[in-house]
Amino acid sequence: MPTGILHHLPLIIGHRGASRDAPENTLESFRLAWEQGADGIEADFRLTADGRIISMHDTTTGRTTCLDLDVAGSTLEELRRLDAGLWKGAVWSGAMIPTLDEVLAALPDGSWFFIEIKSGPEIITTLEKVLQASGRTPERIRLLSFNADLIKELKRRLPDWHACWLCDYRYSLLKNVWRPSRAEILDTLRLSGADGIASADRAILDRGLVGMLKGLGKEIHIWTVDQLPAAQRLCSLQVDSIMTNRPGWLRQKLTPGVNRP
Repeated sequence: MPTGILHHLPLIIGHRGASRDAPENTLESFRLAWEQGADGIEADFRLTADGRIISMHDTTTGRTTCLDLDVAGSTLEELRRLDAGLWKGAVWSGAMIPTLDEVLAALPDGSWFFIEIKSGPEIITTLEKVLQASGRTPERIRLLSFNADLIKELKRRLPDWHACWLCDYRYSLLKNVWRPSRAEILDTLRLSGADGIASADRAILDRGLVGMLKGLGKEIHIWTVDQLPAAQRLCSLQVDSIMTNRPGWLRQKLTPGVNRP
Protein backbone atom coordinates (compact mmCIF):
# COMPACT_ATOMS: atom_id res chain seq x y z
CA MET A 1 0.00 0.00 0.00
CA PRO A 2 1.48 3.39 -0.95
CA THR A 3 2.70 5.49 1.96
CA GLY A 4 0.29 8.22 3.03
CA ILE A 5 -2.98 6.76 1.75
CA LEU A 6 -4.38 6.00 5.19
CA HIS A 7 -4.63 9.30 7.03
CA HIS A 8 -7.51 7.94 9.10
CA LEU A 9 -9.01 4.49 9.58
CA PRO A 10 -12.82 4.70 9.68
CA LEU A 11 -14.93 2.33 11.71
CA ILE A 12 -15.37 -0.98 9.92
CA ILE A 13 -19.05 -1.93 10.09
CA GLY A 14 -20.37 -5.34 9.04
CA HIS A 15 -23.14 -4.73 6.49
CA ARG A 16 -25.95 -7.06 7.58
CA GLY A 17 -23.20 -8.68 9.63
CA ALA A 18 -20.45 -10.62 7.88
CA SER A 19 -22.91 -11.17 5.06
CA ARG A 20 -20.45 -12.36 2.43
CA ASP A 21 -19.75 -15.41 4.60
CA ALA A 22 -22.93 -15.87 6.67
CA PRO A 23 -26.68 -15.44 6.14
CA GLU A 24 -27.45 -11.73 6.27
CA ASN A 25 -29.41 -10.17 9.13
CA THR A 26 -29.06 -13.17 11.45
CA LEU A 27 -27.37 -13.45 14.84
CA GLU A 28 -24.94 -15.88 13.20
CA SER A 29 -23.89 -13.20 10.73
CA PHE A 30 -23.59 -10.53 13.41
CA ARG A 31 -21.50 -12.76 15.69
CA LEU A 32 -19.18 -13.63 12.83
CA ALA A 33 -18.67 -9.94 12.08
CA TRP A 34 -17.71 -9.31 15.71
CA GLU A 35 -15.38 -12.31 15.66
CA GLN A 36 -13.74 -10.94 12.52
CA GLY A 37 -12.93 -7.70 14.32
CA ALA A 38 -15.69 -5.43 13.03
CA ASP A 39 -16.20 -2.26 15.05
CA GLY A 40 -19.93 -2.79 14.72
CA ILE A 41 -22.75 -4.05 12.58
CA GLU A 42 -25.49 -2.65 10.36
CA ALA A 43 -28.84 -4.42 10.02
CA ASP A 44 -32.31 -3.84 8.56
CA PHE A 45 -35.47 -3.83 10.67
CA ARG A 46 -39.19 -4.07 9.97
CA LEU A 47 -42.39 -4.16 12.01
CA THR A 48 -44.43 -7.37 12.02
CA ALA A 49 -48.22 -7.66 12.05
CA ASP A 50 -48.19 -8.17 15.82
CA GLY A 51 -45.98 -5.19 16.56
CA ARG A 52 -42.55 -6.80 16.91
CA ILE A 53 -39.41 -5.53 15.21
CA ILE A 54 -37.41 -8.11 13.28
CA SER A 55 -34.24 -8.04 11.20
CA MET A 56 -35.15 -8.40 7.53
CA HIS A 57 -34.14 -6.35 4.50
CA ASP A 58 -36.90 -7.22 2.03
CA THR A 59 -40.63 -6.66 2.39
CA THR A 60 -41.08 -10.42 2.00
CA THR A 61 -39.01 -13.35 3.22
CA GLY A 62 -38.66 -15.35 0.01
CA ARG A 63 -35.10 -14.37 -0.93
CA THR A 64 -33.53 -15.39 2.39
CA THR A 65 -35.85 -18.05 3.84
CA CYS A 66 -37.67 -21.22 2.84
CA LEU A 67 -41.06 -19.52 2.35
CA ASP A 68 -42.23 -16.19 0.94
CA LEU A 69 -44.19 -14.33 3.60
CA ASP A 70 -45.09 -10.66 3.76
CA VAL A 71 -43.34 -9.34 6.87
CA ALA A 72 -45.87 -6.62 7.67
CA GLY A 73 -48.71 -9.13 7.29
CA SER A 74 -47.18 -11.93 9.36
CA THR A 75 -46.78 -12.50 13.08
CA LEU A 76 -43.48 -13.04 14.82
CA GLU A 77 -44.46 -16.66 15.52
CA GLU A 78 -45.07 -17.28 11.81
CA LEU A 79 -41.79 -15.65 10.83
CA ARG A 80 -39.81 -17.55 13.46
CA ARG A 81 -40.76 -20.86 11.86
CA LEU A 82 -38.72 -19.97 8.79
CA ASP A 83 -35.16 -21.12 8.20
CA ALA A 84 -33.15 -17.95 7.57
CA GLY A 85 -29.82 -19.69 7.05
CA LEU A 86 -30.21 -22.61 4.66
CA TRP A 87 -30.10 -20.43 1.53
CA LYS A 88 -26.50 -19.55 2.41
CA GLY A 89 -25.45 -23.17 2.87
CA ALA A 90 -26.33 -26.25 4.91
CA VAL A 91 -23.91 -25.24 7.67
CA TRP A 92 -26.20 -22.31 8.47
CA SER A 93 -29.44 -24.30 8.50
CA GLY A 94 -31.65 -23.51 11.47
CA ALA A 95 -30.75 -19.84 11.78
CA MET A 96 -33.80 -17.81 12.74
CA ILE A 97 -34.89 -14.27 11.97
CA PRO A 98 -33.86 -12.29 15.07
CA THR A 99 -35.76 -9.55 16.83
CA LEU A 100 -34.27 -6.16 17.57
CA ASP A 101 -34.42 -7.04 21.28
CA GLU A 102 -32.22 -10.07 20.67
CA VAL A 103 -29.66 -8.18 18.62
CA LEU A 104 -29.38 -5.47 21.26
CA ALA A 105 -28.93 -8.11 23.94
CA ALA A 106 -26.16 -9.82 21.96
CA LEU A 107 -24.31 -6.59 21.17
CA PRO A 108 -20.82 -6.67 22.73
CA ASP A 109 -19.85 -3.79 24.98
CA GLY A 110 -18.18 -1.08 22.95
CA SER A 111 -19.61 -2.24 19.63
CA TRP A 112 -21.40 0.12 17.25
CA PHE A 113 -24.87 -0.68 15.95
CA PHE A 114 -26.44 0.87 12.84
CA ILE A 115 -30.21 0.27 12.74
CA GLU A 116 -31.67 0.76 9.28
CA ILE A 117 -35.41 1.31 9.57
CA LYS A 118 -37.37 -0.20 6.69
CA SER A 119 -40.86 0.52 8.04
CA GLY A 120 -42.57 3.90 8.29
CA PRO A 121 -43.35 6.08 11.32
CA GLU A 122 -45.59 3.35 12.74
CA ILE A 123 -42.43 1.64 13.99
CA ILE A 124 -41.25 4.52 16.19
CA THR A 125 -43.32 3.82 19.32
CA THR A 126 -42.15 0.21 19.47
CA LEU A 127 -38.60 1.20 18.56
CA GLU A 128 -38.45 3.64 21.45
CA LYS A 129 -39.71 1.02 23.90
CA VAL A 130 -37.20 -1.57 22.70
CA LEU A 131 -34.28 0.85 22.87
CA GLN A 132 -35.21 2.00 26.36
CA ALA A 133 -35.75 -1.55 27.64
CA SER A 134 -32.39 -2.66 26.27
CA GLY A 135 -30.43 -0.52 28.68
CA ARG A 136 -28.20 0.59 25.79
CA THR A 137 -27.14 4.23 25.59
CA PRO A 138 -27.29 6.28 22.38
CA GLU A 139 -23.58 6.95 21.93
CA ARG A 140 -22.77 3.98 19.68
CA ILE A 141 -26.17 3.45 18.08
CA ARG A 142 -27.23 5.09 14.82
CA LEU A 143 -30.75 5.09 13.38
CA LEU A 144 -30.82 5.15 9.56
CA SER A 145 -33.54 5.71 6.97
CA PHE A 146 -33.89 6.73 3.33
CA ASN A 147 -37.04 8.62 4.36
CA ALA A 148 -36.05 12.15 5.40
CA ASP A 149 -39.50 12.75 6.91
CA LEU A 150 -39.01 9.68 9.11
CA ILE A 151 -35.61 11.00 10.19
CA LYS A 152 -37.27 14.28 11.15
CA GLU A 153 -39.88 12.42 13.21
CA LEU A 154 -37.21 10.29 14.86
CA LYS A 155 -35.31 13.40 15.89
CA ARG A 156 -38.50 14.90 17.29
CA ARG A 157 -39.59 11.87 19.27
CA LEU A 158 -36.20 10.37 20.16
CA PRO A 159 -34.02 13.47 20.46
CA ASP A 160 -31.26 11.73 22.41
CA TRP A 161 -30.59 9.22 19.62
CA HIS A 162 -28.47 9.87 16.55
CA ALA A 163 -30.28 9.55 13.22
CA CYS A 164 -28.66 9.71 9.78
CA TRP A 165 -30.26 10.12 6.38
CA LEU A 166 -29.53 7.29 3.93
CA CYS A 167 -28.91 8.54 0.42
CA ASP A 168 -27.92 7.32 -3.01
CA TYR A 169 -27.36 9.38 -6.14
CA ARG A 170 -28.10 9.43 -9.84
CA TYR A 171 -25.87 11.06 -12.41
CA SER A 172 -27.37 12.75 -15.47
CA LEU A 173 -24.90 12.53 -18.34
CA LEU A 174 -27.04 14.92 -20.38
CA LYS A 175 -27.07 17.62 -17.70
CA ASN A 176 -23.73 16.67 -16.13
CA VAL A 177 -25.19 16.84 -12.62
CA TRP A 178 -25.69 14.58 -9.62
CA ARG A 179 -29.04 14.24 -7.87
CA PRO A 180 -29.36 14.94 -5.09
CA SER A 181 -26.90 17.76 -5.52
CA ARG A 182 -24.68 19.07 -2.73
CA ALA A 183 -27.19 21.83 -2.09
CA GLU A 184 -30.05 19.33 -1.92
CA ILE A 185 -28.09 17.13 0.50
CA LEU A 186 -27.47 20.09 2.79
CA ASP A 187 -31.12 21.18 2.57
CA THR A 188 -32.31 17.68 3.47
CA LEU A 189 -29.99 17.53 6.48
CA ARG A 190 -31.13 20.96 7.65
CA LEU A 191 -34.85 20.27 7.24
CA SER A 192 -34.74 16.79 8.79
CA GLY A 193 -32.35 17.61 11.61
CA ALA A 194 -30.28 14.54 10.68
CA ASP A 195 -26.97 14.05 12.45
CA GLY A 196 -25.33 13.11 9.15
CA ILE A 197 -25.58 10.94 6.08
CA ALA A 198 -25.21 7.24 5.39
CA SER A 199 -24.21 7.52 1.78
CA ALA A 200 -23.61 5.22 -1.15
CA ASP A 201 -20.02 5.35 -2.39
CA ARG A 202 -20.29 7.51 -5.52
CA ALA A 203 -18.02 10.00 -7.27
CA ILE A 204 -20.00 12.93 -5.85
CA LEU A 205 -18.51 11.99 -2.48
CA ASP A 206 -15.28 13.93 -2.78
CA ARG A 207 -13.03 15.94 -0.49
CA GLY A 208 -15.13 19.07 -1.00
CA LEU A 209 -18.41 17.47 0.04
CA VAL A 210 -16.85 15.60 2.95
CA GLY A 211 -15.17 18.80 4.16
CA MET A 212 -18.44 20.71 3.87
CA LEU A 213 -20.32 18.11 5.94
CA LYS A 214 -17.55 17.86 8.51
CA GLY A 215 -17.55 21.64 8.82
CA LEU A 216 -21.21 21.45 9.79
CA GLY A 217 -20.49 18.79 12.39
CA LYS A 218 -22.24 16.07 10.39
CA GLU A 219 -21.29 12.38 10.36
CA ILE A 220 -20.44 10.54 7.14
CA HIS A 221 -21.02 6.78 6.91
CA ILE A 222 -20.53 4.96 3.60
CA TRP A 223 -22.02 1.76 2.11
CA THR A 224 -21.39 -0.87 0.74
CA VAL A 225 -17.64 -1.12 0.18
CA ASP A 226 -16.10 -4.51 -0.64
CA GLN A 227 -13.11 -3.45 -2.74
CA LEU A 228 -9.79 -2.23 -1.36
CA PRO A 229 -9.19 0.78 -3.69
CA ALA A 230 -12.60 2.22 -2.78
CA ALA A 231 -11.95 1.71 0.92
CA GLN A 232 -8.51 3.36 0.63
CA ARG A 233 -10.06 6.38 -1.07
CA LEU A 234 -12.63 6.70 1.70
CA CYS A 235 -9.92 6.43 4.35
CA SER A 236 -8.09 9.32 2.70
CA LEU A 237 -11.32 11.35 2.79
CA GLN A 238 -11.59 10.62 6.53
CA VAL A 239 -15.18 9.41 6.53
CA ASP A 240 -16.49 8.13 9.86
CA SER A 241 -17.34 4.56 8.91
CA ILE A 242 -17.30 2.08 6.05
CA MET A 243 -20.02 -0.56 5.82
CA THR A 244 -18.84 -3.77 4.16
CA ASN A 245 -19.99 -7.33 3.59
CA ARG A 246 -16.39 -8.41 4.30
CA PRO A 247 -15.42 -6.78 7.61
CA GLY A 248 -12.65 -9.19 8.56
CA TRP A 249 -11.05 -9.15 5.11
CA LEU A 250 -11.27 -5.38 4.78
CA ARG A 251 -9.77 -4.69 8.20
CA GLN A 252 -6.85 -7.02 7.44
CA LYS A 253 -6.24 -5.29 4.11
CA LEU A 254 -6.37 -1.81 5.63
CA THR A 255 -4.29 -2.69 8.68
CA PRO A 256 -1.94 -5.51 7.62
CA GLY A 257 0.02 -7.06 10.46
CA VAL A 258 -2.22 -5.58 13.16
CA ASN A 259 -3.79 -8.16 15.45
CA ARG A 260 -7.31 -7.33 16.57
CA PRO A 261 -8.67 -8.50 19.93
